[in-house]
Amino acid sequence: MLGASSFADFIRGDQIGDLILPGGHSPILNRRRAAMIHSRVRMVAMVFGLLTPLWIIIDVTVFTWPLSAGLAVLRLIASAAFLALALDRRPCEDIVGAWWRLAALLAIPTLFFCVSHPLLYEQGVDDLRIAVTAGYGYLPFVMVAGLSVFPLTATEGAAFATPMLLAHLGAGFYGSLVLPFPSYLSALWLLVLIAVVATLAAISQLHFMIALLEQAAHDVLTGALSRRIGEELLKLQVAHAQRVEQPLSAIFVDLDDFKAVNDRFGHDEGDRVLRHAANTIRSLLRESDALVRWGGEEFLVIMPDTPVGGAMVAVERMRKAGFGKRPDGAFQTASIGVAEQGADRSIGWEALVELADQRMYQAKQAGKNRVVGVGLDAAAAPP
Repeated sequence: MLGASSFADFIRGDQIGDLILPGGHSPILNRRRAAMIHSRVRMVAMVFGLLTPLWIIIDVTVFTWPLSAGLAVLRLIASAAFLALALDRRPCEDIVGAWWRLAALLAIPTLFFCVSHPLLYEQGVDDLRIAVTAGYGYLPFVMVAGLSVFPLTATEGAAFATPMLLAHLGAGFYGSLVLPFPSYLSALWLLVLIAVVATLAAISQLHFMIALLEQAAHDVLTGALSRRIGEELLKLQVAHAQRVEQPLSAIFVDLDDFKAVNDRFGHDEGDRVLRHAANTIRSLLRESDALVRWGGEEFLVIMPDTPVGGAMVAVERMRKAGFGKRPDGAFQTASIGVAEQGADRSIGWEALVELADQRMYQAKQAGKNRVVGVGLDAAAAPP
């Protein structure tokens, strides 16, 4: 059994909120979750779309013609709906879209259960009919258990399980297909327990996804975001800025003469200089800003909802605070390029980064320890 300390190591206190409510999730986590939920919705829908019509053979064999025909029509409609979901290749990168797709997946068998239940009620007159009818009666159990394959929070699991629980409860008041009403209440309690276990499994998947994302998101040396995650975040931020017509600034920072530190003093000292510079930059940023290690001694600062003036204020704070000291005691400087989504009319995130990178090189070529921004050349920003 896990002790309290082991459990604390497994789930940190700052992660509990993210496992209960989805509101605090980062855009990147939501994007990854949405893609996984959509992928698994398609997979499950394909399986059910192919298997659902096969039961028609059993229905035709066991039930009389009017009933078997009605059930066959219901199964063909459900199969078509499942296959429509499975064949939906449109990308799903926002969590709301993923919720709608999962809700549609669960709505199909829930509606099928609600419609078929009155048709099948009191149809069990022999052992074979009772067994086949029971297969319909246990459909909510199958679908509730299926929640375990999706990375969901506790509130999401409860929200998606509730319609199936209500459908099962309503069927019990109408007349259970499987059990007398007193025993049916025990079956309802079992369904609730299955929903809880399935939700815990879904939460476990979400926790594993969060842990993997955190591990991959940060550069081990500096603690800044990795380039891969930084590109993904910048893509989302630029798309959002364009959609709502808000400013977004990118600051490209390149430490001057850093190669000489590694060549003269070794990589351990170079790592120390990088860590100090990253910590200094990060300490001056807002919570909404992001620091990305773009490569080597290059850093990219992403500042959403920030016009050129605000970005230049942040740059001057960085330069005033300094980027630490080199092993020989000299101050470490940096060449900086600034670009802004609206003022520069950038087409996409690649163009925004490229423009900031070019301006950084202009600052480097003009003598280093300088800033080039929108309408600002290197000569206007001396060291």
